[in-house]
Amino acid sequence: MAELKQFIFFDFEMKCDDKGMDYESMEAIRLGAVKYDLETKRVSHFDRHIKPSTHEPLSDFCKRLTGITDQDLATADPFPQVFRELLYWVGGVKKSRFFSWSKSDMTRLKLDSTLNGVPSVTIEKIESRYVDFQEIFSRRVSKDHLSVENALTLYGIDFTGDAHNPMYDAYNTLQIFLNYYSQPLTSDIEMVKAFILPGEKVDIHTINDKVSKALVRDFTSLTENLHFAFRLRDAKKLLKKISKLVRKYENVLLNRSGIFTQDVQQLVQQLVTFHENLKDSYQEHFVSSSRIMILDDHSLHAVKKMK
Repeated sequence: MAELKQFIFFDFEMKCDDKGMDYESMEAIRLGAVKYDLETKRVSHFDRHIKPSTHEPLSDFCKRLTGITDQDLATADPFPQVFRELLYWVGGVKKSRFFSWSKSDMTRLKLDSTLNGVPSVTIEKIESRYVDFQEIFSRRVSKDHLSVENALTLYGIDFTGDAHNPMYDAYNTLQIFLNYYSQPLTSDIEMVKAFILPGEKVDIHTINDKVSKALVRDFTSLTENLHFAFRLRDAKKLLKKISKLVRKYENVLLNRSGIFTQDVQQLVQQLVTFHENLKDSYQEHFVSSSRIMILDDHSLHAVKKMK
């Protein structure tokens, strides 16, 4: 595989109507992208209108929302030409990684490529190098799928440029990406506020004490009536709850900022280990068509240790 040299962030504006449209009919009408050179940190831009394959005028709603006019599209190039220009501007798919804020942009690229006869092999190369950064951000920081504007505010940054301009959406997604990696302390604190302690004040002085107390409290509430043997269907319900609890705390183990103490990380690791043991035990009993699940001594000891 070629050496990774650049990141490409891209975004589409699409046909839209406040009365509703099926997604396949929402052809791309503008493509914006930014290229981030990993060595020089230089950012370059790409912005093109796209003439859709159908010639119905845009809805008044879409014109107001996007600022795009029918005249903009009448004089624009069709999707295949714009896509060729994009590839020329990228300068090498194999040395690039592609990002967008929501997988809908990758879906749009695939749909419009199929509609316009763009070779699938090129799209497959892009998709194999594609990252939905909104999904990563929601899993590691925000919990919910935030807008670009709201994600920026977590780092004290204002949106740059015009709303619903895909080039600026791509540029601002790049800014979220760069701040996510350059400000791990902010990212970890926001993660705790979103996942573990919503609505509470969190700072670097109290975060470990609050996280450990919250975890013990959450775990105890789920396992306070736990016995060494119980019905398999009840075990399934418990496993589901413990899985949810793991998702709530698992980011602590990443500890990108180094803010979490070893004691707190060990506590979370105990939860993860208990979950893995419970999952393995449930699977063994399920395969054996057991109606009753028996917890091993190791799991029971882990429960007592965490309380």
